[in-house]
Amino acid sequence: MPLNFSKKVFITCAVTGSGSTQDRSKFVPRSPKDIADSAILAAKAGAAIVHCHVRDPDTGEPSRDLSYYREVTDRIRSSEVDVVLNLTAGMGGDLVLGGPKSPLPLAKGTDMISAEERVAHIVECLPEICTLDCGTMNFAEADYVMTNTPGMLRSMGGMMTELGVKPEIEAFDTGHLWFAQQLVSEKAIAPDALVQLCMGVPWGAPDDLNTFMAMVNNVPKDWTFSAFSLGRNQMAYVAAAVLAGGNVRVGLEDNLWLRKGVLATNEQLVERAKVIIEGMGAELMDAKEVRNKLNLKKLAPSS
Repeated sequence: MPLNFSKKVFITCAVTGSGSTQDRSKFVPRSPKDIADSAILAAKAGAAIVHCHVRDPDTGEPSRDLSYYREVTDRIRSSEVDVVLNLTAGMGGDLVLGGPKSPLPLAKGTDMISAEERVAHIVECLPEICTLDCGTMNFAEADYVMTNTPGMLRSMGGMMTELGVKPEIEAFDTGHLWFAQQLVSEKAIAPDALVQLCMGVPWGAPDDLNTFMAMVNNVPKDWTFSAFSLGRNQMAYVAAAVLAGGNVRVGLEDNLWLRKGVLATNEQLVERAKVIIEGMGAELMDAKEVRNKLNLKKLAPSS
C-alpha cells in the first residue's frame, strides 16, 4: 500500500504517567511544580501538547487529587509558553482481582469510581483535551484489569463533549476503535475525533508493523490520529507514525531512556523526536496550529 506521509506533525509529550516509574528514574516528575516545569520545558523543545497525570509529591504514587491537577494546569497556563493542555481521565477504573483461586474479594489497588468522579478534575481545570481509554483490557499485571465499560465510556464521553473538552480516544486494540466509532454515531463524542494509538502495551495491540497498520486502517479518514510505543521502540514509532500519516507522542510516561544506559528527560525525548520528524522532511505544528486543526476550545477554569 502507498505511504500516507504526514507533512505537518504535532508532538504530544506524555510527561509522567501513572506507572510505577518514579523510583526508576530521577527525571520522572512527582510534585505539581515538577510536572508543570517538565511540561513547560517539553513545550519549549517542540511539544505542542502536554499530556499530564499527577502524583503524590512524597511517594510518587499516582493520584487523583484535584488540587494537584489545578496546580499543574495553573502553573502551565501562567507560564510564557503556549501549549495545549491534555489531562488524563483514565484514573478510577482499576480492578484488581484476588487471584485465580479466589478472585473475590477484590484486592488492594482496586479503585473504581463513578463517571462523575472520573471527570471531576476535567470540570475543575477545563483542559482543551482529556483522554478516554476506549475499552477494557488485561493490563500487564497478573490480576489487574483496566476497566472501561460501554456505559461508563458513553457517560464520560458525553460529559467531556458537553464541557467543550475534546476527548482523545486512547485505543489499545482495534475493538476500541470500533467502539469509538459507535460513540460518534451516538453523538457522545464529536465526529472529528482525535485518537491515540497505543502500541506495545501488554496485553493490547503488539507493536509490530502489521498490527500498527491494522490500527491505522481502522481509523476513519476524517479523524486525526497519533501513535506511540513503549521503551526502546518509542523513537522507531515516531518515524512509523509520520510515515503512516499520523502524529507523534513521546515522553517519560512511555519510555525512560534516551539511549542504552542514559536516562532521558522529557525535553530530550521531544528534541530527539523533532530531529527525526524534521529529518524526514516534515514540519512541526505549534499549539495554535493544533487548536485550529482539532477545533479546540481554550477554556477558562473556574476561579
